[in-house]
Amino acid sequence: MRILVLGGTGYLGRHVTERLRALPGARLSAAGRTGAEYAVDLAADHPERLAKTLAAAAPDAVVNCAGATGGDPVTLAEVNARGPAVLCAALREAAPTARLVHLGSAAEYGPGTPGVPVTESAPARPVTPYGATKLAGTLAVATAALDAVVLRIGNPVGAGAPAAGLPGRMAALLRSAGPDPSAVLRLGDLSAYRDFVDVRDVARAVALAVTAPGPLPPVLNIGGGGAVPVRELVRGLARMAGFRGRLEESAGGSARSAEVSWQSSDVSAAARVLGWRPVHGLDDSLAALWAATA
Repeated sequence: MRILVLGGTGYLGRHVTERLRALPGARLSAAGRTGAEYAVDLAADHPERLAKTLAAAAPDAVVNCAGATGGDPVTLAEVNARGPAVLCAALREAAPTARLVHLGSAAEYGPGTPGVPVTESAPARPVTPYGATKLAGTLAVATAALDAVVLRIGNPVGAGAPAAGLPGRMAALLRSAGPDPSAVLRLGDLSAYRDFVDVRDVARAVALAVTAPGPLPPVLNIGGGGAVPVRELVRGLARMAGFRGRLEESAGGSARSAEVSWQSSDVSAAARVLGWRPVHGLDDSLAALWAATA
């Protein structure tokens, strides 16, 4: 099976690529802006140019891990909304039978109801430019008349977590603080609940989606299966690091945490369709994250 991976050098992309390489008979190719076998820029390429690249790669499956999690709204729209739309247009022309597995985000759902895991049929009500642009990308894929599935990923945790997100930023702060008992780490509001999922479980879900026989639903949730207090993640990582200082939490909190105080995804559809369930708990994820920062 010929698999083309876009965004394979990113946080999720690296784990996905490693997992796909282990598939029997898999032949992986990489596409990206720099240093990849195929030069692709989803934020700027015209569909015609991308179609030529796809025709040259002749993939049986395409996995799109490319995405922007931060930046101004224009950048987010170019990468997260335009990118998937251009990719689908090019696939229809150059590789219409290839399976497309696109990584979406649970941020597309917006605020959740405490105690009620959200299903794929729930209305999407994103409250951030990131969530809105990821939803636009999902809609482009889901309506493209291709053999395609969007995996809506919860909050990924694991080795290589970037400092732009809380787990990676917290790990970096703890490494800098060391065992100093006088260290003080000042943090924002930690009262929100999030659905944390191990990056290795995400990669396994992608591999299952690539190889699953027959058509798949347009969207599948991939999460840890429950809402966990953000404060629990921070304290768990601090214990793992042997942190002896003090954690100071802001009383004010962020606007986003106030708007989205609870998130959890129902992953039963992925279990039914792909035979997938998360196997790594939060402690396991944090251990992998901490070990990777050594």
